[in-house]
Amino acid sequence: MSDSEFEYSDLSDSETNLSDNESDENVTSGSDLEYSDSFDGNIDSATKWCQISAENPPSPPPRFPFVETPGCSFTLNDMFDPLEYFRLFFDINLINIIVKETNRYAMQQPKTSRNVKWDPVTTEDIYVFLTICIIQGIIHKPEERMYWTTNEIFLTPIFSKLMSKNRFVQIKKNLHFSNNDNYDPTTHPNPKINKIWPIVTNLNKKCSHLYVPERDISVDESLMLYRGRLSWKQYIPLKRSRFGVKFFMLCESASGYLYNFIIYTGRGTCLNEKYKEMPLTSQIVLSLADPLLGKGYCLTTDNYYTSPQLADYLISCRTDFCGTVRTNARDVPDIIRKKKLEKGEIVAMQRGKVMILKWQDKRAVTLLSTFHNLVKVTKQMPNGSVQSKPQVVFDYNHTMGGVDRLDQHLHDYPVMRKAGKKWYKKIFFHLVDICLYNAFVLYKKNGGERENLGFRMRLVERLIEEHHTETRVTKQGRPKESSLPSLPRLTERHFPDFLPPTEKKAAPTRHCAVCCKRRRENGKKVRKESRYFCKDCGVALCIIPCFEVYHTRENY
Repeated sequence: MSDSEFEYSDLSDSETNLSDNESDENVTSGSDLEYSDSFDGNIDSATKWCQISAENPPSPPPRFPFVETPGCSFTLNDMFDPLEYFRLFFDINLINIIVKETNRYAMQQPKTSRNVKWDPVTTEDIYVFLTICIIQGIIHKPEERMYWTTNEIFLTPIFSKLMSKNRFVQIKKNLHFSNNDNYDPTTHPNPKINKIWPIVTNLNKKCSHLYVPERDISVDESLMLYRGRLSWKQYIPLKRSRFGVKFFMLCESASGYLYNFIIYTGRGTCLNEKYKEMPLTSQIVLSLADPLLGKGYCLTTDNYYTSPQLADYLISCRTDFCGTVRTNARDVPDIIRKKKLEKGEIVAMQRGKVMILKWQDKRAVTLLSTFHNLVKVTKQMPNGSVQSKPQVVFDYNHTMGGVDRLDQHLHDYPVMRKAGKKWYKKIFFHLVDICLYNAFVLYKKNGGERENLGFRMRLVERLIEEHHTETRVTKQGRPKESSLPSLPRLTERHFPDFLPPTEKKAAPTRHCAVCCKRRRENGKKVRKESRYFCKDCGVALCIIPCFEVYHTRENY
């Protein structure tokens, strides 16, 4: 988020309607502030807020030393091959889970006339299936069936070469990730997302183990578009999607790499039991950041999560903290909440390493930091303008955009399509999108030169090279003319006849095979029935012209 786009949604004019003379019981004079650059993180001795002056501000509290070594924690045979990075997330073990559960789910479905005989999927099928989904994210078409159209205007031959439309639809329909027979809501760690739980835990663990983020990290929520019926669906009017499944995410601020995430499921949201005594928003932040505490990281959050209580706990874990804060949050001094300011004025309070600052711009802005003072700085912006703001505002804008950066890139070439009723499949394709972006970030960290689009295009080429087999496509797709067998209905003599009477009807009718095929191709919902059929083929047909068409053309 740029400096000019800074949003002050946490404050309102009603918060500054009291006089400047109202005092705060917890405030001491500036001379009572005992501050040392050798602050050791002990918050027990700093229990009272004191006001600090902009004319003679204390030095900013020192940052905790950063003791981690950022970077990738893996080695690859070819550091510039996109397929190697994709397989870090979708390895053969994860693909085997999808293959096993998809085949199990397909075999459990009732055998009906509309349910085509299931041909078990293999690991190669799933890789090719994912390849097609990635290509669909690059080549946008309004309807999925249009990727296999034979209309020369919209023709894209690669899709029919990789997999037939019927096979793709069949796999997508039966795509599954867990065994329904083993599900027990009393013992499952997160019953509401049991259908996608194996994928969530597998990918979440990989995101955290494959890369060590840089010092600046941020926590924010992201909304995955979903408008179907779901008890824990969220409505957030300020988000782009507005309706959907909410993710709590911890990302690296600079790159947007997703390090850890939690899917919000209402009261059953899976959080770390170690922090169950903390407020809910603090539980979310600490559950996400738990593996990184005690290592000198700097965490940035917005006003939904920020509180002095959370700041105190993070200081005890040797983790710096910065973020906007709501003035009605617990333990925020009254002078910050009540004091009226003129434009450009600042009021700030400090308690040990924690500082709360209120600055009047177009609206009042309130921030909390453990490593800033209230000094204002002047910077020239990329558009040529010069802005004067507290240093904490510039740093907040610079480090808060990790999740927003990820969201922005997920909309570039989305694997997840808007259509779809199964929430767990939507989450799966959303996770594919996230893993593709994480793979791209790792590729860039190791010196890759391709941009996001080039990375995906090369990944598609490598997936086809490794997992696509011509024999499989020939088996599924329409055979070539040279390999077509001699069909009896095209070479033998056939004669029409009336359909034989049944117990219920003396003159029964059936759907005409040719008319039904034309109806499906044209997308029209018109029933066409006939009293005639071919005795040899056993197919109902209109006497004119369908009987002749059926026995003279190959595609019926």
